[in-house]
Amino acid sequence: MKYFEKYVSNTYAGGVNQLQYSTKENEIKTGRVFYKITIGGEYEYSILFSNIIESTFSDGSLCHKNVICDSWTIHSARIGRCKEIDNEKDITGMTIADLEENIEADIIVSDFKELTFGGQKSKEVMPGEFFSCDPIKLKFDQDEYLCLEVSFSGETVPHQEETLLPVYVKENGKWKYSKNTPFASMIGCDREVKKKITFLGDSITQGLGTRLNRYEHWSVFLADKIGDEYAYWNLGIGHGRANDLASEGAWAFKAKQNDIAFVCYGVNDIMQGFSEEQIKADLATIVKMLKKTDMTVILQTVPPFDYSEDKIGKWERVNEFIKTELKDKVDLVFDNVLCLGKEDRPSAAIYGGHPDKKGCEVWADALYEAVKEMF
Repeated sequence: MKYFEKYVSNTYAGGVNQLQYSTKENEIKTGRVFYKITIGGEYEYSILFSNIIESTFSDGSLCHKNVICDSWTIHSARIGRCKEIDNEKDITGMTIADLEENIEADIIVSDFKELTFGGQKSKEVMPGEFFSCDPIKLKFDQDEYLCLEVSFSGETVPHQEETLLPVYVKENGKWKYSKNTPFASMIGCDREVKKKITFLGDSITQGLGTRLNRYEHWSVFLADKIGDEYAYWNLGIGHGRANDLASEGAWAFKAKQNDIAFVCYGVNDIMQGFSEEQIKADLATIVKMLKKTDMTVILQTVPPFDYSEDKIGKWERVNEFIKTELKDKVDLVFDNVLCLGKEDRPSAAIYGGHPDKKGCEVWADALYEAVKEMF
């Protein structure tokens, strides 16, 4: 896909589809999603979208990996730039209620620019399609917010059910917090970088456990340490499994567009009852798949979590497999249990199964010490 030859991610926010949403007959909805921009400056932007559910949600009864969404319609789309508010450059500290009130009054967002798709303001999205808007020049300051607004309709509109981003849909003339709107797969810009880095994993990698819209994920702290010469694409998503990525669907397609991958899977595979043999096989498949594209692969152990007693043995054996059998097949294995697990009970998480800000900082510090010579 030529898109990836030119564009790289310019936000630390994730971009993987989880569920589908349906509008009512003859109903057009409008949603807004806010993304913090990583690197400031004027660049050519193009927003990437995916019409595929890329990972399994929960137990798979609502939606599962590799579901091809049917056709739906983008009636219009535009990008806005968030204003300076009360002498602050971003909306990080605002509550959901604050945002709802201020978005309605257009206090937050200004300078909207229309997006086009093949020169047209509307687009009929095809089943299973990857697509992007036409290039547009935009200027943002570092840590400023981009607002993606999309007016849409259809029976199978993909979206993220678990997100830390401010996301709103207009209901009866007022903006209400709602995740039922299309999300960008990538906020792509044409910035020149040394290499493209992706973070592959589940909700822990996505950042769940940290505060809404605070960008306190371990991957964010790590990226800040590695530096601005690289681009970062967070492909972690809630409920994501190694089994999902190993199926080599749309999620794997995204992963393989990068040069370096930090990989952290296994919690959901264990919690959903996959066999030890299946989890090991899926992790081995992921490693082989990524290395086949000449990617640098940093493989992490399965983090501590709230495992029941009957699952701890499986967790220990999978981690031993990672540290022994897979060690020579990747560029580095990092044992996150050493910084996240309790000393007397390694399977128990010091900072919570979904690490909080402090846990993510500790994790990123330890991981950076292990990988810094690679950068």
